[in-house]
Amino acid sequence: MTVLGRAIREQPRIFAVAVAGSVLFGSMVIASAYVVGGVVGDVVVPAIARGSVGVGALALAAAALFGISVLRVVGIFGRRLGAGYMQYRLQAAYRRRVTRRYLELPLSWHHRNSTGTLLSNANSDVEAAWYPIAPLPFAVGTLVMLIGAVVSLFLTDWALALVGLAVFPALFALNVVYSRRMAPRQARAQRLRAEVSGIAHESFDGALVVKTMGREAQETDRFAARAHELRDALISVGRLRGVFDPMLETLPSLGTLAVLVVGAFRFRAGAITVTELVSVAFLFTVLAFPVRAIGWVLAELPRSVAGWDRVRRVLDATGEMPYGDRRLDPAEPRPATLAFDDVHFGYEPAEAHLPGTLVLGAVGFTVPAGKTVALVGPTGAGKSTVASLAVRLVDPDSGTVTLDGVDLRELTAESLARTVALVAQVPFVFDDTVRANISLDRPGIGDEDVWAALRLAEADGFVAALPDGLDTMVGERGTSLSGGQRQRLTLARALAGRPRLLVLDDATSAVDPRVEAAILAGLRGGAGDGAAASILVVAYRRATIALADEVIYLEQGRVLARGTHTELLATVPGYADLVTAYEQAEQEREQDRTYDEVAPLTSGLEIEVDR
Repeated sequence: MTVLGRAIREQPRIFAVAVAGSVLFGSMVIASAYVVGGVVGDVVVPAIARGSVGVGALALAAAALFGISVLRVVGIFGRRLGAGYMQYRLQAAYRRRVTRRYLELPLSWHHRNSTGTLLSNANSDVEAAWYPIAPLPFAVGTLVMLIGAVVSLFLTDWALALVGLAVFPALFALNVVYSRRMAPRQARAQRLRAEVSGIAHESFDGALVVKTMGREAQETDRFAARAHELRDALISVGRLRGVFDPMLETLPSLGTLAVLVVGAFRFRAGAITVTELVSVAFLFTVLAFPVRAIGWVLAELPRSVAGWDRVRRVLDATGEMPYGDRRLDPAEPRPATLAFDDVHFGYEPAEAHLPGTLVLGAVGFTVPAGKTVALVGPTGAGKSTVASLAVRLVDPDSGTVTLDGVDLRELTAESLARTVALVAQVPFVFDDTVRANISLDRPGIGDEDVWAALRLAEADGFVAALPDGLDTMVGERGTSLSGGQRQRLTLARALAGRPRLLVLDDATSAVDPRVEAAILAGLRGGAGDGAAASILVVAYRRATIALADEVIYLEQGRVLARGTHTELLATVPGYADLVTAYEQAEQEREQDRTYDEVAPLTSGLEIEVDR
């Protein structure tokens, strides 16, 4: 009732139109029963007795039936149009609310919820929550109709009215039992829908891993096991519905039979006329379908409640990251200064009873205006977390992250987005044109700005060579581009907004080292485009690190050393070992690539000599 009440409060006018149509339909159902009874009693029976029928009486009967039919059509039109409009409008509104809430919630909340579950919340759960809205106006109109029918029955004959009073409560009682048994089955089916969606999404997202590791059979089995659970849950729902639906259909028919039996005795006793008997019997016959509308609402309520609970879990989720009201001057041309001061951060556990994970402890450093600072450290040292904190994807548990001396939490969202840009480890490219991927419909970014950003990212050459240039569609996730091309496009996307601070989280790992060096050199000086910015770069390659003005060396979430690349090589053994290991790995990859290019030629020469 809470869910239905919320729907009515949010769409009162549309609901009123739908209910008005339903009440008109129900009133005409009752009226048709008495018109049919009158036609039988006053036209058909006398005609049989006389052996002839008057044209005027037939015309009047036909006009009455036609008029009621027209009004019923009008009622059906208003009821269905209003109910459909109300249902789809609510579903659209709540899909927007859920997805808007996703964007408002911090990454820490998203870390605890799978993408498949979030997709299910925004789609099937929202749809399930408002599914009963379609038959709801019909059910409300049917209640009005039932009240009118009971009153008319008492006005006709008390004995026939008692039959109606026995049938209608039995229908409601049966529906209550049905709903209580159906509720847990529908809730389980809705939960399994989300789990099946989650497994499917993981498999699609990890298609490369699945294929290269030969895990197709295992992933198929994992999906099949949960899909079979969903199948069994839905079969359980269907079985219960198969038991109760015939019973709900049969009760009105039994009521009609009871009316005929009781009515026959009352007619013989002279208590009622033929007209009244036919009217009441016909009324029970036509009531069977409208009464089912109440059953449809009650049958869908368990699924609706299950969907609503899952949707409300998102809408009521806490953990907002409210923005402040401080603004940085948008016309400020200078690079920004980033500072970490005694920052501690830990990720929240996936489940409340589990301990959290401390990632950073007492981290403090500065990226001076116009300088390049490299973050170096082993896997799990907290480098990506530092990058996330620098652009306020997450907030520190304690300590401050400031931009030009202002705490990031005090800045407006617009000011933060204008000043800072992040290029993440995994490049994401939308299924759109090159131009749309770089501009993102941001105001003030024209084709000149797009090409300037592409030049800084060393991407203008391959974009110009594409079939349609900036208008080339790149496919879902940039499938028509290489890894290095995707990275350069995402870098150009960040640069197009001319940020004053650029955070690169291993954002050029798929780019040739020479191209990477050219990109970083261009970023440091703006390449003549006035796009110079302070740079915080998570780096692995020696050539990249050597370009930095300062290197911050992290281990286990703490800053162990800082200085130039040369200084750290000479004074920090762990840093020297790490950089050397990265360099050796890079050389081996280069050798492998060279071998892959030369091997086919060598093989061809050997075949030629043998022949």
